[in-house]
Amino acid sequence: MKLLEYLNIESELEDYEKIHQSIEKDLIFKGTNLWILVFATVVASVGLNMNSTAVIIGAMLISPLMGPINGIGYSIATYDFELLRKALKNFSFAVIAALTASSGYFLLSPVSTAQSELLARTSPTIYDVLIALFGGLAGILATTSRQKGNVIPGVAIATALMPPMCTAGYGLATGQFDFFFGAIYLFTINAVFIGISAVAMSQVLKFPLRTIVDPSRRKRINSIISLVITITIVPSIYFGYKLVQKERFIERANRFTRSIGSLENSYLMRQEVNAEKSNVTLVYGGNMLTSDQKLYIRQLALQHSIDSNSLIIKQGFSINDIQENNEDFLTNEVSRLNLRLRSQQDSIRVVNELGKQLFGELNSLYPNIVSTSLSKSWMYSDTNRNATQVTIVYIMTVDKGLSLKEKEQIKDWLQKRLNTTAVKVIFE
Repeated sequence: MKLLEYLNIESELEDYEKIHQSIEKDLIFKGTNLWILVFATVVASVGLNMNSTAVIIGAMLISPLMGPINGIGYSIATYDFELLRKALKNFSFAVIAALTASSGYFLLSPVSTAQSELLARTSPTIYDVLIALFGGLAGILATTSRQKGNVIPGVAIATALMPPMCTAGYGLATGQFDFFFGAIYLFTINAVFIGISAVAMSQVLKFPLRTIVDPSRRKRINSIISLVITITIVPSIYFGYKLVQKERFIERANRFTRSIGSLENSYLMRQEVNAEKSNVTLVYGGNMLTSDQKLYIRQLALQHSIDSNSLIIKQGFSINDIQENNEDFLTNEVSRLNLRLRSQQDSIRVVNELGKQLFGELNSLYPNIVSTSLSKSWMYSDTNRNATQVTIVYIMTVDKGLSLKEKEQIKDWLQKRLNTTAVKVIFE
């Protein structure tokens, strides 16, 4: 059948001996592989520290952690116990090296705040199991195929072995062991189910056994595998259930808050949904909420499957408060405006009196001065950002007017008389 031809992978399968050599080579951690692991760990730690997704992805691409995990799964499936011992030894060494490098970085880093990329690696769920399982299947299949393509880098990103390892290092360095245990659990999920994928795919592809094993020992090995799977998967199912519950609560809470946006001139100003504690906080503005309105809100919460006891209703900005204090507010405001107006009137009166005095004094000295005008103003210019206050004096004369020397004398006299150099004199 055509469909079976499309699904067939045996025609693209690499030679069994070449597959064995490739897996054996990839699980060794010394020299180049070890240094690449250390460098990838530091890069991932920097990415987590600075909350940079792009840097974290780059670290996952260059990390060689997949090798020994595939080696463990392959060696279990082919009952190659010597290879299994070597794979476990190298995997343990790689984990210790990565933890040491990440802990060392976070001990030296001046930034110790847990960003969102770090927090995302502390709460594994059943979804992480599925990612690791199917990512691992794709990875081992690409390893055994002659047409590898770009699957291996994609698997490295999807299964994300490096970030939880670095997050565990952060937990150790900062003494936050909830981070450490959460991240180590996520790393364990990824490692176990990538390994299980390798076991399953190796058996499906019928890799030749490297050792003859009696049925009782084979049964014991299968029992151990089943136990490891159970121990790893059960907590993740619980965490996955909790995650689904939180998401459903947030969805119900959002529908609920949209339905009580306004209630007779009372408006919902802010809402806070805490899925962890399963409570909703509502802050209203406008008119003060009545007891009937609060009861209505709580009944509506029950209709959206939200416990009314977990509902917190607060009153923010209230028009009622302003109305209660309205008389005092208006009285104070009117008093303030009256004081300001009185001050302006006093200032105008002072200027008028000063203007009269100046005219009398100037007219006695220069009889041909028949009128004067005095005003305060502000001068603006492109060379000075701040406006400058000036006193403008307008002088009108008759007959022959004033000589240039007399004008200069009047300017000097006005500066001394007004006690300021900011005097602008206009003669006509």
